[in-house]
Amino acid sequence: MLLWVPRALLALLLPMLLAQGEARLRGVPHTHNTSRPALLRLSDYLLANYEKGVRPVRDWRKPTTVSIDVIVYAILSVDEKNQVLTTYIWYRQYWTDEFLQWNPEDFDNITQLSIPTDSIWVPDILINEFVDVGKSPNIPYVYVRHCGEVQNYKPLQVVTACSLDIYNFPFDVQNCSLTFTSWLHTIQDINITLLRLPEKVKFDKSVFMNQGEWELLEVLPQFQKFSLESSNYYAEMKFYVVIRRRPLFYAVSLLLPSIFLMVMDIVGFYLPPDSGERVSFKITLLLGYSVFLIIVSDTLPATAIGTPLIGVYFIVCMALLVISLAETILIVRLVHKQDLQQPVPAWLQHLVLERVTLLLCLGEQLTSQRPPATSQATKTHDCSEVGNHCSHLGGPQDCEKTPRGRGSPPPPPGEASLAARGLLQELASIRHFLEKRDESREVARDWLHVGSVLDRLLFRIYLLAMLAYSVTLVTLWSIWQYS
Repeated sequence: MLLWVPRALLALLLPMLLAQGEARLRGVPHTHNTSRPALLRLSDYLLANYEKGVRPVRDWRKPTTVSIDVIVYAILSVDEKNQVLTTYIWYRQYWTDEFLQWNPEDFDNITQLSIPTDSIWVPDILINEFVDVGKSPNIPYVYVRHCGEVQNYKPLQVVTACSLDIYNFPFDVQNCSLTFTSWLHTIQDINITLLRLPEKVKFDKSVFMNQGEWELLEVLPQFQKFSLESSNYYAEMKFYVVIRRRPLFYAVSLLLPSIFLMVMDIVGFYLPPDSGERVSFKITLLLGYSVFLIIVSDTLPATAIGTPLIGVYFIVCMALLVISLAETILIVRLVHKQDLQQPVPAWLQHLVLERVTLLLCLGEQLTSQRPPATSQATKTHDCSEVGNHCSHLGGPQDCEKTPRGRGSPPPPPGEASLAARGLLQELASIRHFLEKRDESREVARDWLHVGSVLDRLLFRIYLLAMLAYSVTLVTLWSIWQYS
């Protein structure tokens, strides 16, 4: 009679024990053990038999879809020489882990849990353009929701290779890409999608630090598939980061000093062409511009494949200064007074004083500046009137042969005749000297007129060339700035 009592108790307890074991095998937690906190029980429940080395799907034919998102926080540096872009981004990725699911009612209504990243499977999504490891903070946890969705948030300092075009510096716009793809898994295992709509990603500047040298224009997402082999395709998501340089600093420190020096070179043309100060003034400008180029050489970006247009601008400005100095030296050489200076050739006088003056509308100005030749001849005649008196009579002998009138004194003795002859010779030499001096002055004056006309002609050609070059550059830079 006493043996049936324990058998009856065993028969009652055995179904209950079997039910608890079956519930544990099915993944249902033991609800009667409430002494431990719900977070600990949930963590033990999820990671007890978790295998992080296997892709978390129950059907291996089903790909794991990873949704990613990128928000640009700051542009740290742009290295034109090494073609490297350093950015700081906020990166987010979502995927579904089918082995990390639970019923919130069994764990005190917990709907999400943070667990260590090293304890679960994480997709091997990298950036193809990586060239260096950035100083990114380590975020050791991820969020897991009760439906199995894993949320991985982390900030990244991205050092990537980028093809930088510096021809339009400092009005350049750069377009660099960040390509996220799985390094190993094909699209049959891991597929990549965009977390947000492309329009929201494109114009999202909510957290961008907009106080630096570079301005963020837009971020363009693009999905595509590529294949290294004919049978295997990989999914990748490209984010094109479009940035534009702020040119104000470079315009003030590079362009304005160069413009001021070129304006002073133009003003230097208003110095008299026969003044030696113009040559020294232009040499000083050329030396100052050379020092300016040495100072700004470190500011200009340098690459092995191209030169920015502003560098070409500086070289052309230097060439214009050299041409201006050469023109000044030529004009000074033409108008320089010499004792044995040759007269102006007839063809040059005809070409410059007639043709070029009509072209430049300078005929009336040159006529008013040039004194009449008759006044010079009259002055010469007045200065040598005494010498010409005897020359019209045939020289000193004719003076002696002139008949004496009644009441004239007797002829002087021989010494007086010799003195008169010497006096006449001195007067003839003085007349010859004055004629030579007037002739040399006339030659110098003609060369001065020729030099003045050529100086104005070359100045206008120089000014037109500089204006055409400046207008071309300003137009190009304006198009690049506002395009």
